[in-house]
Amino acid sequence: MTAAPSDSARADRVAARRGYSGPALLEQGFRPFFVAAGAWAALSLALWIGMLTGRVALPIAFDPVTWHAHGLLFGFVGAAIAGFLLTAVPNWTGRLPVRGLPLAGLALLWLAGRVAVATGAWIGPVAAAAVDLAFWLVLATAMAREILAGNNRRNLPVVAAVAMFGAADALVHAGVLGWPALGPVGLRLGVAVAVVLIALIGGRIIPSFTRNWLAKRGAERLPAVRRPLDAATLIATVLVLPAWAAVPDHPAVGAALLAVAALHAARLSGWRGAATGAEPLVTILHVGYAWVPLGLALAGLAALAPAAVPPVAGLHALTAGAMGTMVLAVMTRASLGHSGRALTADRWTVAIFALVTLAALGRLAAAFLPELWLALLGLSAIAWIAAFGLFTVVYGRIALGR
Repeated sequence: MTAAPSDSARADRVAARRGYSGPALLEQGFRPFFVAAGAWAALSLALWIGMLTGRVALPIAFDPVTWHAHGLLFGFVGAAIAGFLLTAVPNWTGRLPVRGLPLAGLALLWLAGRVAVATGAWIGPVAAAAVDLAFWLVLATAMAREILAGNNRRNLPVVAAVAMFGAADALVHAGVLGWPALGPVGLRLGVAVAVVLIALIGGRIIPSFTRNWLAKRGAERLPAVRRPLDAATLIATVLVLPAWAAVPDHPAVGAALLAVAALHAARLSGWRGAATGAEPLVTILHVGYAWVPLGLALAGLAALAPAAVPPVAGLHALTAGAMGTMVLAVMTRASLGHSGRALTADRWTVAIFALVTLAALGRLAAAFLPELWLALLGLSAIAWIAAFGLFTVVYGRIALGR
């Protein structure tokens, strides 16, 4: 992370923001995209359950399982990534945020992608892919322009991650355009990129927010600064996860995943999460990150002992667990902080955190308890829809400036 903008640049930016007279929803990237992420997370899962039970039939070009995974990964997580970056990059560069009509255009392009993928059988898979992938091209271009214009090249890896996420999306579309083996690789690669982003950004914000919170309370022990461990963890994650995306069941990949999981666990252990129980807004960041080593360890064990650990266990620990929890942890905190509200979790926010944790635990348990699979799946789905539905209602008011 680069140095903060100068005082004069900050003052100019604040003055320009105060002069903004458009709708509050389009003032900063987190406002439309976090609402979109929450609403789509709830709606897409409700549609998926409807498809499983035969009550909903969408004109999709994907098979139903791929549509479900694609919608949550590139739709829900994708919107959260866009909202975070569109809000964070101006703070990194000192430049004004993308807002107003350009922000509306980006949000509508994301929405067009959801509609196109949901109607792929009508408009054709090529058209669906073109509309869906256009969002990643435009977002990566916009982020690169802002970072380069702000002389903030240290954060260019984030642009590379966005581009790689778009490439993973392209592989999923290629799966329905005549290269079926590429679809699953694309989904796993998308998960890999999301986990790398959690490791990269989480490694910045979790110890920082924890340190600030503990310091305000006079704590003597603060999160440890262990840069060699951080660097080793990130490098190992970037090297191993693409191999998992390509050959998830290879024993060597399984062993490497267990080693990377140990690195993440060691990293997390130094951040003093156990001391933050009095503020759920901080604690949930540690809970979300804890799903990363657990998911990687389960994925590694699935490669080494598939009879004991089903592959979906690690996958859902990383998706429903790490991504679902971290996305909500970041969206709630960013929404409060960037709207000038106190950084503390009220009862509704605590309920959101409890529900997403229940959803993740239920989905993980379903992988190991096939006799209770349907009941646990139903419990997980209800909790997930409730968590993100509640977020959309409660934090949607903040996004609208209320």
